[in-house]
Amino acid sequence: MLDIAPALRTWCAERREFALATVVSVSGSAPRGPGASLAVDAAGTALGSLSGGCVESAVHELCLEAIASGKGGVHRFGYSDDDAFAVGLTCGGILDVLVTPVRGQDPVRPVLGSVLDAAADGTRVALARVVSGPPGQFGQALAVHADGTCVGGLSGGAALDRAAAERVRALLLAGRTGTAELGTAGGLCGEPLTLLVESAAEPPRLIVYGAVDFASALARMGAFLGHRVTVCDARPVFATPQRFPGADEVIVDWPHRHLAAEHDAGRLDTRTAVCVLTHDAKFDVPVLALALRLPLAYVGAMGSRRTHAERAARLRAEGVTEAELARLRSPIGLDLGGRTPEETALSIAAEFTALRHGAPATPLTGGRRPLHRTAPFRAPGTKVP
Repeated sequence: MLDIAPALRTWCAERREFALATVVSVSGSAPRGPGASLAVDAAGTALGSLSGGCVESAVHELCLEAIASGKGGVHRFGYSDDDAFAVGLTCGGILDVLVTPVRGQDPVRPVLGSVLDAAADGTRVALARVVSGPPGQFGQALAVHADGTCVGGLSGGAALDRAAAERVRALLLAGRTGTAELGTAGGLCGEPLTLLVESAAEPPRLIVYGAVDFASALARMGAFLGHRVTVCDARPVFATPQRFPGADEVIVDWPHRHLAAEHDAGRLDTRTAVCVLTHDAKFDVPVLALALRLPLAYVGAMGSRRTHAERAARLRAEGVTEAELARLRSPIGLDLGGRTPEETALSIAAEFTALRHGAPATPLTGGRRPLHRTAPFRAPGTKVP
């Protein structure tokens, strides 16, 4: 839903009646992942996309039916010889899609409005909706803000709301969209239920230490991938905005002092990637010693294998443990064979992207691993075709 948040916020402000179709889970190969949404108003106007065209027409009709009846549901679309060119997915994937009506007095409307307002303001927020569980709770919604404030709720009582808010906030702080299990399946009291959680978070951060030509290319690559990019160097003659047009900010400071300040201010999280390109022990050893002790997504350092061995010895002398040192990606990047700054930036970005998704960074050609490894949602009583 958050992919169409600005336009959907306008619809809410206009008090339109509409239905929202959202991908709950993907099994196998499919064009888009959980959280992708298609909204349809009572006049048939559509916003967004679920699959790049494969199932749009069928979902459009389901949305119109939901507006008329006031009843939502979870619907499955999968590949078969009979429906591949009708409502199936010719790419061979399976989509579970939640359809939710949003009419004049529906309880989900104020919850949805709270999420859309927060997302528009650039603040962290998550929307959770029940996609499986007791019949009376299906479709109920809960908005959870980063400060713990909640809007809406589930009908299972205060204990269930607290448990749900805790699970949802954990996904929010990680910037993740996916499903969360509560009740027996989730190890908590009450009947089992499944929530679809959509998180709106600030862009993940990429912090590049070392104002070198490789940093300029990496800043552009990070911005292209949707990161908020910071370039930092202690040398003011090199750390200038003119040299790094792809960066959101260019900071003149010692790298370790800058990283410590960012940590103290709470601006780092488990999605943050730190790339050290300084090639100078007096800069890179202090910042790496700190970075390897923080819960960051990625810590990489540029240099040859010889440079890495010497740097590792210095880090051990600074008290860095073997477990902490094992987190360091050095020499930085994947072996793509490139040499230019742009090719090097590509190899670095490819490595931290693969690490974030838990992917092996091996060729897809000839492989047997699924292209999408998100665990599929199973609606009650359904079977995979």
